[in-house]
Amino acid sequence: MKSFTYERPGDPAQAAAAVAANPNAKFIAGGTNLLDLMKLQIETPTHLVDVNGLGLDRIEATPEGGLRVGALVRNTDLAADPRVRKDYGVLSRALLAGASGQLRNKATTAGNLLQRTRCPYFYDTAQACNKRQPGSGCSALDGVSRQLAVIGASEACIATHPGDMAVAMRVLDATVETIDAKGGSRTIPIAEFHRLPGDRPEVDTTLKAGELITGVTLPKPLGGTQIYRKVRDRASYAYALVSVAAVVQPDGSGRVAFGGVAPKPWRDAAAEDELVRGAKAVTARAFAGAKPTHDNAYKLTLAERTLAAVLIDARA
Repeated sequence: MKSFTYERPGDPAQAAAAVAANPNAKFIAGGTNLLDLMKLQIETPTHLVDVNGLGLDRIEATPEGGLRVGALVRNTDLAADPRVRKDYGVLSRALLAGASGQLRNKATTAGNLLQRTRCPYFYDTAQACNKRQPGSGCSALDGVSRQLAVIGASEACIATHPGDMAVAMRVLDATVETIDAKGGSRTIPIAEFHRLPGDRPEVDTTLKAGELITGVTLPKPLGGTQIYRKVRDRASYAYALVSVAAVVQPDGSGRVAFGGVAPKPWRDAAAEDELVRGAKAVTARAFAGAKPTHDNAYKLTLAERTLAAVLIDARA
């Protein structure tokens, strides 16, 4: 790990200003992803800004009937909160499906949204990776791509978003709140927060330089049956090959988002209109633009079967 400097700012605007002033600075909270990347010298920040002391660790009711989740709320606490378990069950289940208990005790809400891909070519510094080193190429295109994206990718990158929480937040239509170096705030719909790679795969989100996430707002509860199902190579501590976050209403309508298939949580409103017709109709629409590789074409069938299992559980 290369040497770096460190500071603990007194408020969110000061933290944002510290990172905005230094292009080689990074925020750090739980550090469950960043520290690993620093040890491998994939991330090499020269300055770390510790945001743990900023008081962004509360879960509070909103006037609109939803919940505001502070950026520093730990994954364990968010999953266990009685209001989340009662009204946002898909989110609680998604969090519990991710990582180990020890990591959930450290990982934060904002950090979970910002975690970087687990594409093996991103982690192997001997391989070309446009996400790690822009313009170097993408070894995954001609390599082993079993775990990688079937839709939303580009000729520059076929990596997937690795998270579970973001998939559940996408189906719930959460919004991300931020503050910038001048103290200005804005709200970003979760649908617009993560970027598709295009020709700039090194840019994962729509955040501006130095912009700090302060919280995530969940709208008022949707009701219905909420399910998160994750298919992976082993039963614990593995990233999704395919995951499904669903909210199914008694009349068969609802919402569906997929994980493990794209560079961001994948949701198609037109596909949701097909939900009453079953999983095959939904996935045919949601993955109409899919461009799978030889290695990962199975994900299209797996997504259909996973959704079918979710719908069976919802009806039961």
